[in-house]
Amino acid sequence: MLVRISHTRLLRAAGLFTWAMVGLPLLYYSWLAPMLANGGEDMALRPLPWQGWLAYLAFGFSYAWLTRGLGSRSRSPGDLPLLLVLTLAALAVSYYSASGMGSVLLMVAACVLPWRLPLPWGIAWLLAGQLAVAPVFIRWLGFPPLEALMQSMLYAGFSGFVFIVSLVALQQAQAREEQRRLNAELRATRALLADSARVNERTRIARELHDLLGHHLTALSLNLEVAGHLSEGRVKEHVQQAHTLARLLLTDVREAVSQLREGGAIDLGAALRPLAENVPSLQIQMDIQEPLMLDDPERAHVLLRCAQEAITNAVRHSGASRLWLSARREGADVVLEVRDDGRGSDQIVPGNGLRGLGERLRMHGGRADIASRRGQGFRITITLPVAASAALSLPQGADP
Repeated sequence: MLVRISHTRLLRAAGLFTWAMVGLPLLYYSWLAPMLANGGEDMALRPLPWQGWLAYLAFGFSYAWLTRGLGSRSRSPGDLPLLLVLTLAALAVSYYSASGMGSVLLMVAACVLPWRLPLPWGIAWLLAGQLAVAPVFIRWLGFPPLEALMQSMLYAGFSGFVFIVSLVALQQAQAREEQRRLNAELRATRALLADSARVNERTRIARELHDLLGHHLTALSLNLEVAGHLSEGRVKEHVQQAHTLARLLLTDVREAVSQLREGGAIDLGAALRPLAENVPSLQIQMDIQEPLMLDDPERAHVLLRCAQEAITNAVRHSGASRLWLSARREGADVVLEVRDDGRGSDQIVPGNGLRGLGERLRMHGGRADIASRRGQGFRITITLPVAASAALSLPQGADP
């Protein structure tokens, strides 16, 4: 049963379970223990006032909200205030209950830190939170400062263990997403290669028909025409019939070559659609003109690589949750537009991927227009001229 549940959901459930278990002793010492106590017996925990219960509930709400869609939702600026509420709520539980219960809650919070903060910030946040509980050990539990510090570091060690476990889970989730994305790219490339192989084979057959049959039939037709002028009587009739048949056969070969060339187009839409599959952290919507056919496999490959690079950038760098991809034919050009709802930036610094994309396009006379604003996502518009396939033609001398 548990094997079927993803590790991210298990982490979330374990954190909520621990939060609920922390509430049991707080509930006991707030209501049940005072009723059972005889006289003025000391209790291990002070009864938790309403402010403490408010902090306890705030911790549970913040944790549940921060861990929703764990692994499928990228970091966002709104996570930082909730992390602050999560930490302060745990500290408030410790201060109001005069116990180390807040340190246990901070161990639960350590599970969230790798998913919502960069690694150095997460470690610093973890240590600062546990050190902030030390005054509770000194004031209400009577620990000497050194022992209070040691107690805080003990909880920090447990929190560090939880942090590392969660970090490993994060890395596994990222590796799984990367594998899914690469599989989608592989399926798209395989579809394009299959179409390219079909086009290349049709082109090869058309070229062979043109070079072999076409030239030989042309030579035969010319020789039969000469023979028709030199022959007489019944022989001339047979020569003329053979000449007519040669011309008809030459016409059939020309039509076959044209059909092979015209049927050798690549469906770009069929190659692009697999890119939208199995990208869990990114919702991709495609608007592709039907049909969108290209005669040149190399240019189709360039457009596919451009789309792959744009999707990869959105997954790795933009923090986007949605991406829109459109492809259409505009005159002699194919226009591919990709935009997302990510963070965006006022200053674009092209990396190796975008530079390589631009180099590919320039080699084929295309261009890439990039636009981005902070908070308004990233947009790239790719324009690539579509080279018309040169039709194979038989020598004009073949005509009678």
